[in-house]
Amino acid sequence: MFARTRAEGRPAIIPFVPGGWPEADATVAIVRAAVEGGADALEIGFPFSDPLADGATNQLAYQQALANGVNADIILAAVRAIRAEGIEVPILLMGYSNPLYSYGMAKLALDAATAGVDGLIIVDLPPEEAAELEGPAQAAGLHLIYLLAPTSTPERITAVAQHASGFIYCVSVAGMTGARTSMSSELPEFLARVRAQTDLPLAVGFGISAREHVEAVGRVADAAIIGSAFVQVVSSTPPASRAAAVADFVREMAGASPARA
Repeated sequence: MFARTRAEGRPAIIPFVPGGWPEADATVAIVRAAVEGGADALEIGFPFSDPLADGATNQLAYQQALANGVNADIILAAVRAIRAEGIEVPILLMGYSNPLYSYGMAKLALDAATAGVDGLIIVDLPPEEAAELEGPAQAAGLHLIYLLAPTSTPERITAVAQHASGFIYCVSVAGMTGARTSMSSELPEFLARVRAQTDLPLAVGFGISAREHVEAVGRVADAAIIGSAFVQVVSSTPPASRAAAVADFVREMAGASPARA
């Protein structure tokens, strides 16, 4: 994917949506619409009751997904259905460590890979605590994506660079997720510090909510991850018109022309 987007001279567009939300069976249609709009990959959130890195928009969506009864089995079934439709873009599961411990780290890695997942982003699992997952993930062919922040020390960047696979998730600001009006002026310097220690692609998330943010990210990184702004589009659109709204939003973020009615 990154080879393709680099050849096209643009950053990859990676939307995030909680699994099993707004309705328990909504994930496949949302992913389909996002891909039709030009998404290069998808992050599917693994609902958790205490998502400390997520702002109010994503927290509420997670609460609603949990109220829908969503669990790992439902999310993996959605991934299998996505693959059964012939959708081939990379799919990442993003979540927190507690649900994975409950499910079983090794079992989750194997079941996720079998379903068609390409990578895992576990927000609260740093490399020094990830041995229980890292080995099974590698054995299953899954990328394990780690996060860095502007406050990350050189030692932390080194540790993540040594363990990372697929790409490194670079948090644009020190704080929680949520749409913001502008990108941090510190982002280029932060990414330069990471670039100095790895050849892996760098993806930027937290706060990306407008086309100009994607353009700014594209000048210094390989991918723009769009979370809260994408979730807001889904939550504010009636189910009957959701697919069109999702596809048009992704087209807008990608800088493409909207589809004709």
